Amino acid sequence: MTYPLETKKMCIEPEYDKLSIRKQCALLDLNRSSWYYQPAEEDPYNLLLMRELDEQYTKTPFYGVRRMTIHLRNLGHEVGPKRVRRLLRTMGLEAIYPKPKLSQSNPEHKVFPYLLRGLTIERCNQVWSTGITYIRLEKGFVYLMAIIDWYSRYVLNWALSTTLEADFCIEALSVTLAHSQCEIFNTDQGSQFTTNRFTKPLLDKGIQVSMDGGGRALDNIFVERLWRSVKYEKVYLQDFRAVSDAFQGLKEYFEFYNHERPHQSLDDKTPAEVYLAGTMQ
Repeated sequence: MTYPLETKKMCIEPEYDKLSIRKQCALLDLNRSSWYYQPAEEDPYNLLLMRELDEQYTKTPFYGVRRMTIHLRNLGHEVGPKRVRRLLRTMGLEAIYPKPKLSQSNPEHKVFPYLLRGLTIERCNQVWSTGITYIRLEKGFVYLMAIIDWYSRYVLNWALSTTLEADFCIEALSVTLAHSQCEIFNTDQGSQFTTNRFTKPLLDKGIQVSMDGGGRALDNIFVERLWRSVKYEKVYLQDFRAVSDAFQGLKEYFEFYNHERPHQSLDDKTPAEVYLAGTMQ
């Protein structure tokens, strides 16, 4: 089964490899500068440290700089807190009860109240949610954004980006809204989601915007669980060499997650089974 709402990613199929770079980028609506992207300007040892930090953060997202420094030292790395702090900031990770902060809020953007506390989630397309996570590559990293339906755990759409600018989130939202819509859309308070360019399309469709409270990781619990599944079941088992490898690997994983992976909380049904049944009623 094909992925329903696949957005344009930085990936060129083999049959197009004879096209000029200009033409290939035009077909993907991709800035040509992204074609020549080098994943990161970190030396190999720092990238090794970042891999260790990423795995430990997934296990213990409440670890701050001090504990992360101790963790690396216990693994035999002679590092100081200053270096660990810089690497965590580069990765966009910060321990805040235990909220990952892949972007800082913008004081000029409007922050909406959290609408899901005490709300009974009882149908598909009642609540959608999104977030961003760090995905490591062999010699760098990219960022993954996904949109999930809370009731069915169905991943409606996802996108990759080499930067934390808002454009890839806005594009993924636009594609998703062209096919369906929800009643409430929940995000964190990152600047990608508080910008008017992201919230206006939702409000124009009569969708209520909800935002996590500061430092409250459980406000977006299903996205947090999705990130753990993605990393433990795919990213850590298959090292991605390049952006195109990450795209292909994540495409395969989300196909599996939606259509083959049963969820105990869904009476061992797959997210696709629950979502498609719920939207056909």
